[in-house]
Amino acid sequence: MNGETEARIALARVAEPGDRVMGRLVAAHGAAGALACVRAGRWPGEFAAAERARAGRRESDLERRLESWRARLPLVDPGRDLAATERAGARVVVPGDPGWPTQLDDLGDARPLILWLRGDAEFRFACLRSVAIVGSRACTAYGAQVAADFAGTLSERGWTVVSGGAYGIDGAAHRGALSGGAPTVCVLACGVDVPYPAGHTHLFDAIRADGVLVSESPPGARPARTRFLVRNRVIAALSRGTLVVEAAIRSGALNTAAHAADLSRHVAAVPGPVTSELSAGCHRLLRESAATCVTTPEELIELIGEMGGDLAPVRRAPTLPLDTLSPEARRVLDALPARGGAGPATIAIAAGLPLTDALAHLGHLSAIGQARQTPQGWRRRPTPPP
Repeated sequence: MNGETEARIALARVAEPGDRVMGRLVAAHGAAGALACVRAGRWPGEFAAAERARAGRRESDLERRLESWRARLPLVDPGRDLAATERAGARVVVPGDPGWPTQLDDLGDARPLILWLRGDAEFRFACLRSVAIVGSRACTAYGAQVAADFAGTLSERGWTVVSGGAYGIDGAAHRGALSGGAPTVCVLACGVDVPYPAGHTHLFDAIRADGVLVSESPPGARPARTRFLVRNRVIAALSRGTLVVEAAIRSGALNTAAHAADLSRHVAAVPGPVTSELSAGCHRLLRESAATCVTTPEELIELIGEMGGDLAPVRRAPTLPLDTLSPEARRVLDALPARGGAGPATIAIAAGLPLTDALAHLGHLSAIGQARQTPQGWRRRPTPPP
């Protein structure tokens, strides 16, 4: 393993995931150079000047940032982290490696410095045709079923489902994806060897067997509240589009959707009952035209798939016998009494048709079960109850 990769392992202990200042420092001076700056406690002169100009930062702001990194230097031990990675059966991938998904580069300064992977699937290949499915942790039975159904169909058709491994919609999406033939990718807010939530331990084992667990944090890292929101940018960036199945107004799923929109990825939402608070976030996305309404997996594939190559079939109502009637036949049908009966001449006058035409239409209506002849005359056949 080269020095740059080891430096990135060290920086993963020093800086929080998504730290844009660290991202720019690494881009300007390399990972080893950035680590040397932190150890020395000095900003490169030109870099510091550029940072102050970029956001109007004061010198004290930059110094506090540097000191916060330096405070974590005692945690840095790349050899220990590599050993833990090996014990967990995990591996690392960094920008520029053959296994690095280049769509993550769209994150710019917030691009992950390094990713830990645990699972049998080929990560970069799995993410080429992928879609994120996210939503509420406290989902309804409706939301869980929709998420599982969408994920299962997508997986059967060769699409990788990406989600965050949480309770609720995330878990339902992963389970649905595992029922198909494509891998599923789970982006964690903790180390890949930390089963969080613990109730999903068996699910994570299944994902490792048929997909990949992914994290920006080193092995053993515990989850933190802020990291859940930060990791959402990775979920959005890995995927061609994000589907929000069920989300309240204040929901991390909407944060993922916002990241997807910022990255010019497709955003879709599934509508729910207007009385459900857990669908209020989806409805707001739709009302503000921030998402496309989808109700079937085929509609989602049409949205995120190849233009002209993944079109969803047009959903049509079933064709009924009355749909094939000509305008004249409809007029004869309207002229038929519901009770009693009427003679052909009376019906022809009411329909405004010659008697011969009315008789012909009466014969057709009788054949398709819409009219019948009684001793009192012709009448409409009653419609059976549904």
